[in-house]
Amino acid sequence: TFHSDMIPENLNRYKIILASKSPRRHFLLKEIGIPFELFHDGIEDETYPSGLKAKEVALFLAEKKMNRLTHLVRGNHLIITADTIVWLEDHVVGKPADSEEAREMLAALSGKVHTVYTGVCLATANQRKVFCSETDVHFRELLPEEIDYYVNHYQPLDKAGAYGVQEWIGYVGVKRIEGSYFNVMGFPIQMLFEYLKTF
Repeated sequence: TFHSDMIPENLNRYKIILASKSPRRHFLLKEIGIPFELFHDGIEDETYPSGLKAKEVALFLAEKKMNRLTHLVRGNHLIITADTIVWLEDHVVGKPADSEEAREMLAALSGKVHTVYTGVCLATANQRKVFCSETDVHFRELLPEEIDYYVNHYQPLDKAGAYGVQEWIGYVGVKRIEGSYFNVMGFPIQMLFEYLKTF
C-alpha cells in the first residue's frame, strides 16, 4: 500500500476515523499515507463562547466536535477532529454566507496580515490530546476585479476567511506566510503526524 512502510507502527492497532467533511483534510491525511475512514455527523454548529480569542476558539471548536462523537470513541478507534479559523484584527473571520460576504471578507484581508489557527483533537478510548497550529498570512492589496474573479470562479463559501491558499487567490495574493502552509489549507499535517506517533 501507499507509503505503508512509513506509517508509524503504533497506528496499526487503531482504526483511524477522520471526522471532517473538508476535502483539503481528506487530501492531506491521504498524502502522508495513513489509512482512515471518513465520518461526518452533518452538524454545522461552529458557535463558541464570546470571551474566547484566537487559538482558544480553534481549540474549543475542535474539542466541541469531538464531544459530539463520544459514541465513536470506543474500542480501537482513533478519532480526529479539527477546526480552522481566520483571525483578523481581534475577531474571527468565518465562512461567508454568500458571494457578497465573501467579497467583503477578502477586501478586509487585502493588504493586511491575518493569522490562521487550526485546532486538532485526537481521541481514543484511553486518551485525548488537543493542540493548535498558527500561521501568519501576509496578503498584498487585492484589486476589486481580482476579488470578483476569485469569488466567481472558485468556491469560497466553504472556507474560513473566504479563500483557499492552494487556489488562484493564494498564488497571486499571498506575499508570504510564517508557519505551516498546510495549516492554512486546514490541517497542520506535520504536527498531526508527530502527535499520532505518541498514541
